[in-house]
Amino acid sequence: MPRDMSRRAFLASGAVASLGASAAAFDLPVLRWFGGKSKTVDPDRKMNIACVGCGGKGSSDVDGVAGENIVGLCDVDFGRAAETFSRYPKAKRYKDFRIMLEDLGDEIDGVTISTPDHMHYPIAMMAMQMGKHVFVQKPCAHTVWEARMMTLAAKKYGVATQMGNQGHANTGTRMIYEWIRSGALGSVREVHLYTDRPIWPQKLAVPTEKQAVPGNLDWNLFLGTAPLRPYHSAYHPFKWRGWWDFGCGALGDMGCHIMDAAFWALDLGRSLEWVEAQSDAPDADTTPTWSIVTYQFGWRGKMPPVKVVWYDGKKLPPRPRELEFNRDLPRDNGQVYYGDKACIMADCYAGSVRIFPEKKMREIGRPPQMLERVKHGHYREWIDACKGGTPAGSNLVDHAGPLSEFVLLGNLAIRTGKRVHWDAASMTCRDLPEADRFIRHPYRLF
Repeated sequence: MPRDMSRRAFLASGAVASLGASAAAFDLPVLRWFGGKSKTVDPDRKMNIACVGCGGKGSSDVDGVAGENIVGLCDVDFGRAAETFSRYPKAKRYKDFRIMLEDLGDEIDGVTISTPDHMHYPIAMMAMQMGKHVFVQKPCAHTVWEARMMTLAAKKYGVATQMGNQGHANTGTRMIYEWIRSGALGSVREVHLYTDRPIWPQKLAVPTEKQAVPGNLDWNLFLGTAPLRPYHSAYHPFKWRGWWDFGCGALGDMGCHIMDAAFWALDLGRSLEWVEAQSDAPDADTTPTWSIVTYQFGWRGKMPPVKVVWYDGKKLPPRPRELEFNRDLPRDNGQVYYGDKACIMADCYAGSVRIFPEKKMREIGRPPQMLERVKHGHYREWIDACKGGTPAGSNLVDHAGPLSEFVLLGNLAIRTGKRVHWDAASMTCRDLPEADRFIRHPYRLF
């Protein structure tokens, strides 16, 4: 493959049609077709893994797969990645993910992606089109459109995937599913989900003063597909989540964790009637400091309509009247399910989960086991899937892609400031054409 195709031009070459009619309906350029084929890794050998994003969360993601062979490490900021680099001295080092994937080629079995949200899609799509198994941080994509395309790509190329919402592998998440699906709560008609995020600056003015680009940072590669803007420390390091060009705000950071069990147990991938949001009115550049997002769902099979409400920026749900006066909901991040027989409260990752009031917990007890338990965590779950095992629980096709769409629809409501009636088949908002620019956006060639 010529290097000019793998670097600048791979985003401009249309390969949408290779994903089938659903993708072909959207005219945004995707990636060049590489023609790679996925390969099941021999269970008796270690995988060769290349990692994109090695500082911050990327550091723990690299460590999460360190039982395999780490053959490549890529980060646009060698300063932030230095500590991770030092732990894996045999791995080749890169700043440009395209050069790494091209250079290592057939040597790679899988790729981890731990970058700002806006780069998940181009990196994951290139890797999948090369037949590489993919572990990608949450949310899997920057826009609803990207999440749908990644779901289609994972299915087409037959790669093993996993999104980094580790709570999906927890026993508590499965218990919530089992209590709800067994009917222990009765009909669940309302769910409240909350987080203490953002813990980074949001709703900032675009910086006007000039700052020198740090010597270890390739600013062009950090921007990637995002529009060109001068470097400023208001964006990097860490603060990128508060800017729409790079991140998805508090909802994008925590939604795939805290909304996960509800999405799964209540079958929220269908029958969405509308979603609307209150927030402190973000401008064109920055995410809000707080939001309250309400999703309304109709009947899903035998499950009745349900309202799901998301709170962030220190906004909290009302205290449940069913909760005893001497007990509190989980601090900072939590989940609350209201059934007509009993209620559930859980922390962010469902590591702690309980039916309330307490007398109902004693009456109902643990749910009947309906799902297998994950024995060795979500990283191992992905590695086992790459080696021919059961697909990972938060794979893009069955769970993570649709979950990310659900989460990111909340941001669509925040950005439009209007009630959104979503047409999943056409990926449009009915009677709201101004939403189109938030559903999918153009990419800068870099």
